[in-house]
Amino acid sequence: MSEEFSIIGKGVPRVDAVLKATGKAVFGADVSLPGMLYGKILRSTVPHAKILDIDASRALKLPGVKAVITGRDFPWGLKYGFSALYRDQTPLAQDKVRYIGDEVAAVAAIDEDTAEEALDLIKVEYEILPAVLDPFEAMKDGAPLVHDDKPNNICSVANIGFGDVEQGFRESDYVREDEFSTQAIKHGFIEPHAALSHWLDKATIWANKQSPYVASRKMAMALGLKPSQLRLIQTYVGAGFGSVKSDPQSLDFCSLVLSKKTGRPVKIVNTMEDVLVMGEGRHPFYVKVKTGMTKDGMLKAMQVYAVADGGAYTSIGPITIALAAISTDLPYRIPNAKYDAVRVFTNKAYCGSLRGHGVPQVRWALGQQLDMMCDDLRLDFAEVSLKNAVHTGDVTPRGLKLYSCGLSECIEKAVGASEWKQKRGKLPPYRGIGMSVGTYVSGVKISGHNSASCIVRINEDGTASIQTGATDVGQGSSTIVSMIVAEVLGLRMEDITINSGIDTDFTPIDPGTYGSRVSFFSGNAAKLAAEDAKRQLAEEASKLLGVPSEDIIFRDRKVYTANNPEKVLKIDSLVRHVGQKISAENKTVWGRGSFDFDSPYMDFTKGEGNLSPAYAFGVDVIEVEVDPETGKITILNIVGAHDVGKVLNPLGCEGQVSGCWLMCLGQCMFEDLKRDKVDGHVLNPSFLDYKLPTAMDIPLKAKHIFVESNDPNGPFGAKEAGEGASTGLLHAFRNAVADAIGVRIHDLPITPEKVLKAINQKKG
Repeated sequence: MSEEFSIIGKGVPRVDAVLKATGKAVFGADVSLPGMLYGKILRSTVPHAKILDIDASRALKLPGVKAVITGRDFPWGLKYGFSALYRDQTPLAQDKVRYIGDEVAAVAAIDEDTAEEALDLIKVEYEILPAVLDPFEAMKDGAPLVHDDKPNNICSVANIGFGDVEQGFRESDYVREDEFSTQAIKHGFIEPHAALSHWLDKATIWANKQSPYVASRKMAMALGLKPSQLRLIQTYVGAGFGSVKSDPQSLDFCSLVLSKKTGRPVKIVNTMEDVLVMGEGRHPFYVKVKTGMTKDGMLKAMQVYAVADGGAYTSIGPITIALAAISTDLPYRIPNAKYDAVRVFTNKAYCGSLRGHGVPQVRWALGQQLDMMCDDLRLDFAEVSLKNAVHTGDVTPRGLKLYSCGLSECIEKAVGASEWKQKRGKLPPYRGIGMSVGTYVSGVKISGHNSASCIVRINEDGTASIQTGATDVGQGSSTIVSMIVAEVLGLRMEDITINSGIDTDFTPIDPGTYGSRVSFFSGNAAKLAAEDAKRQLAEEASKLLGVPSEDIIFRDRKVYTANNPEKVLKIDSLVRHVGQKISAENKTVWGRGSFDFDSPYMDFTKGEGNLSPAYAFGVDVIEVEVDPETGKITILNIVGAHDVGKVLNPLGCEGQVSGCWLMCLGQCMFEDLKRDKVDGHVLNPSFLDYKLPTAMDIPLKAKHIFVESNDPNGPFGAKEAGEGASTGLLHAFRNAVADAIGVRIHDLPITPEKVLKAINQKKG
């Protein structure tokens, strides 16, 4: 893009950096109110049972206990969930419990210790039911039903296809079929869920939510309220990485109802053990893949069968298995494809979205099978990827429209920067290099309010104040929105003030942070709002300068024209003139903007139509070294080339991609939520045993390359940058390990034990 920007494209520090670094930012657990009580939640100790009776009499007699609530304190049978078809959760269990950790009762007391002691005094009488923990066993006839109205424990299905796969296989010179699996993992954020409620004339809750409007709407529905009768005030959010902080949780409902019952504020903060035991997590996937290819590397057909273990409740699971189908359309041109997926209920903590939302699991399978086929046919993975890559202007057979695509350039740049051709197949023993190609959406259109909105007020000193519903969960969206507004209005970053949180009573409606939508949707809304304010100022400036308003330039806090740059108005003077005119026209300048993707809602069971306004692409190359004596894997180097449209903030983009990489390496090497095979309880419910990557596991070298495809629909050409990089590195890592040891490992995580076993089997 030839246009010169003042702020866009520059490395701008985050606008909330000082507050967070100095500890002044108020997170969920930091909020307090006078007279506040402390709440705790009692969780099920059995995986599947009918609730016969709950006796809280002893707990209520404990000094300091102010209230105990159960499922009967909520509207009976009124449920919440992803959509009308999939509402199956209640704030506290009403008829039965469905996994160890399911919420049964809640207590409010004068302090946490008293509340904890009261939980031990609540007696729950269960009628134990048989449990089912394996998704394949759960689908068999006669298996115990997690939900009585869901035969064979089928939660949802997705059947997406185009072309003729059988014909495609017949046209192929080589057809290969393989099976792969991924494990259960957790989001790994360091800030647990927190909620503080005060229900007087109105239900009010302070909570750390990714999607405040979505969460408040679902809370109101489950409590039998109108949306306007519940106010949610968002605190700072210590990361989320998925719907685990987008959706309401039991503690939100319980703090509200306990407050209503006691007349006092009630605060509940989950422990990290609560977080690791309860829903939500990443779906474990079983994936069976069949791919057909010509001997020169042209992909002809792909068939995928996937089974996702959804746990006890639906959550956002139907979207997970449907969104994963994007891998059958992108990042390659596939003329014939068939994708069949099923999400299954089991008596375990339920699963939802986690960075990449279903796509990493399926791409893990597809990417490594393609690498295997390239090895079998003595083809180069990069060359095959380049040959099959999608391009700008493509429309996939099921209707995905690519208004921008820099995939081919990503492949070429990653190959060059990583020295792929010099290293692939030529490294010394136990050194390996692997490549991956990934893709992701820039927001999707799902049910409910989808439009992002923004308001920009021009202050009399020439600065601007932004009201946005976009949620900054640490990804830097407040900085991006501020940069966009500053660029449009010709201001500096220090001239911009942006709301630090969201108040559903006052801030513009925005669905929140999920599906990598914020920069595209909320960024566009901010740009439109700033342009609206700019238009109003330009109309007045045109009268003062005697030129058409469209000729006026806003830059560096000044207003002028290209033809007469000596005749300048300062923006603060212009604003005061607008506000102080002695006429009926004097006004405050407010700019308003709303943005939505102009497309019908997607039918996620069929997957027909355009899923997103834009698609990001990326290529990762990873180099590893394996110790043949211990099986330990060391990451030597990662090179990533990513098409994110226009890079709005290079610092932010690098941080997002690095975060994706580190989360992927966690799933690749360490993370595995272990469960007992008899009752499904979590065996490693702390970060001492649930291993996350640390600073010691960061790659020795890493290089970021950004390819600017400049999407015509994105704000200044931008697309997503927060999740796409998580869809490729899994199979790049596995391909590199296979290159190093000469053996393929088909299930995650790839631990030293698995590596040693593979090496020994090869020797044997």
